[in-house]
Amino acid sequence: MKSIKRGRGPSFMGGVGNIFACLFGIFWTFSAYSMGAPLPFCAFGVLFIAIAIFSAVYNFRNATGKNRYSEFDIVDHTEENDPFNEMFGAGSNINDVSDIGESRFCPYCGSPAAEDFEFCNKCGKRLP
Repeated sequence: MKSIKRGRGPSFMGGVGNIFACLFGIFWTFSAYSMGAPLPFCAFGVLFIAIAIFSAVYNFRNATGKNRYSEFDIVDHTEENDPFNEMFGAGSNINDVSDIGESRFCPYCGSPAAEDFEFCNKCGKRLP
């Protein structure tokens, strides 16, 4: 049976990218200050650092939290394990779609589809 598994990858990668953005902001600030640049150039670096830290905290909390917003993967538990679940000790975070009644989900795009649909309303592919 296909299940909806919340993905952790996009948030984790965003957090790593924000760490690099923070390092760039530090480099920018020190470079601008050492060259005697006007205050707006130094302030831009500080603003860049603040935004990068805020985004990194958001993305890492999203990647490690139980109630997180992320992209969805529709997979069988035999098709793909979630290595981030094992890394963060959350165990299996797969919700069965059997409790939603008469509807199911498209395995290609994830949009809901009724039991009697042959094709997905969103992507147009044939449903299994």
